Amino acid sequence: MKPAILLCALAFSTLLSHAADEEGFVPMFNGKDLSGWVNANCAPETWSIKDGVVSCTGIPTGAMRTEKQYENFILECEWRHLTSGGNSGVFIWGSPISAPGVPFLRGIEVQVLDHGYMKHADPKKPRWFTTHGDVFPIHGATMEPHGDHNGQRSFPSEERSKPSPEWNHYRITGNNGTLTLAVNGKIVSGGDKCFWRKGYLALESEGAPVEFRNVRIKELPSTGATEADSAPLDQGWKHLYNGLDLRGWKVPEGSAPRWKPSNWNLKLEAGDATNATPLWSDAEIANGEFIADFQLPKAADLNTVCAGFCVRGEKNPAVLIGSGKAPIVLGPDKVKPGKWYRVRLKLEGNKATATLTEPQDANPQVVEGVLEGAKKGPVGVADLGTAVTFANFFVRE
Repeated sequence: MKPAILLCALAFSTLLSHAADEEGFVPMFNGKDLSGWVNANCAPETWSIKDGVVSCTGIPTGAMRTEKQYENFILECEWRHLTSGGNSGVFIWGSPISAPGVPFLRGIEVQVLDHGYMKHADPKKPRWFTTHGDVFPIHGATMEPHGDHNGQRSFPSEERSKPSPEWNHYRITGNNGTLTLAVNGKIVSGGDKCFWRKGYLALESEGAPVEFRNVRIKELPSTGATEADSAPLDQGWKHLYNGLDLRGWKVPEGSAPRWKPSNWNLKLEAGDATNATPLWSDAEIANGEFIADFQLPKAADLNTVCAGFCVRGEKNPAVLIGSGKAPIVLGPDKVKPGKWYRVRLKLEGNKATATLTEPQDANPQVVEGVLEGAKKGPVGVADLGTAVTFANFFVRE
């Protein structure tokens, strides 16, 4: 074969190979709205789209995830921070709602971090992050990191990302529990034996405005991920607290100044609760479940009633944290001040079952009780005069 013909043949072969590699990609956004995505725990205005560009205000800290789960795939996107030091991420194989005591989904995080964030790095201490594409598991997920690492956090082999406000390109490949990240055209980090290896994909809001565009995905053949290998499926959870204000809640008269929205936290300051009424949700529930996280101050006295949750419009708490009288009392032996816990209350007729956990607790406290009164109504947080920090309110009918 003549040299010119050979070169043409090689070029044509390369073109066909590239075209075959690009086949099967589909956009993850329609360019007009956020169809196909779920606002996991942010305010309605946190996420928006215009002219194909997905914008995030960064407030509150939280995530927007896909409606469906993914197992094996190639995900591509472009991102840029609009301020120096901006923080964000792409969550892979994540949970449907935030993990206990944090605003983040459990899963593998692909870091989206601007170089200005390096001001937080202490040169006298071991490296614990970079701004060039770290990959790491968070809040119960696990992974065996590739290459240079700190714990399970995989550091990139090259520094390839560009500073704000330039655009960067990520290509994330997940296959049979192995994850790799290519930054601006070259694979630099990743990990093996990821757990889970099937779940939701999400974009992260974490304190700074960030934009994404050209987000597309190519699904790859399944490698048989079982239910045990996979994140739980969404059961219809609706988040009740938007991280900015108390829209969706009926704020009690007189005690309103003591309820303090604080990013993903909702703080109740200590005060006189003699005539206080609960903070009620607009949402109502009959048979279903209510989730809420709480943290007591380090100085809390668990020999007194410290916190309580109400259901179906009944003023008296159905669940008490600490000593006291209620259909269900959790703690005090199971609760430690200063730590985060999750209450999951299941309602079936007049039967209520409360589960109290801390993150990664393999032996949660489970208590049953009998409820009286209304068969349907809002869920609420009791005001008992004590200081409590709450987060992650979810409800499902």
